[in-house]
Amino acid sequence: MQLSGKRALVTGGARRVGRALAVGLARAGCDVAVHYHGSSGEAEQTARAIAEQGRRAELVRADLRDPRAAQALAGTAARALGGLEIVVNSAAIMTQQRVEAVTPESWDETLDLNLRAVFFVSQGAIAHLRPARGRIINIADVAAFEPWPQYVPHCVSKAGVVMLTKGLARALAPEITVNAVAPGAVLVPETWSKEAREHLVETTPLKRLGSPEDIVRAVCYLLEGGDYVTGSTLVVDGGRLLR
Repeated sequence: MQLSGKRALVTGGARRVGRALAVGLARAGCDVAVHYHGSSGEAEQTARAIAEQGRRAELVRADLRDPRAAQALAGTAARALGGLEIVVNSAAIMTQQRVEAVTPESWDETLDLNLRAVFFVSQGAIAHLRPARGRIINIADVAAFEPWPQYVPHCVSKAGVVMLTKGLARALAPEITVNAVAPGAVLVPETWSKEAREHLVETTPLKRLGSPEDIVRAVCYLLEGGDYVTGSTLVVDGGRLLR
């Protein structure tokens, strides 16, 4: 797929990795629908950054914890952009909680956004992507492959994203490819101490933290060069899963 002139929806595109993806796709030549929920100011900043790349940005607001809103999002983006070839499911939360402290409400908050919304956004995009032979990219996490005791619902949600990627890839072939990128230590939580960050660097084989641009490059590979790749999860973690 040549990205110049393509139209993309990025969920959670207002901030952090989602913003990097939205701006990175614009840099590669895409017009971008930037989804956000509560981060309106940051979404506007992302839109301005896209405009600086000479591409068109449209802001689309939705609470993806509502499955009907998730289902309708791609249609809204397609109408705003005049079509749709790419969906990047990036919206997610990551909540630190001891297992004993997890409640039904906190469990649902994580699973509804991190997993269920990915399915319904993708489902709503099928009618737009199929005639365009489009692409879906899901942002997973190395937590899909490692049990983190303080983040069990998050780990479960991201493991679900990996399996959902496989299931959608098989169901939507041959017209639509579906792949995932699983970042490692790319943007660690802002509350982490300097010592915790240094420990993360020392225990990563490549001896550095990643950057959002590492994820942008992985996504662009799957969009531009991944014509014969579907159902795969590309791990971008500096080798942490090798430990």
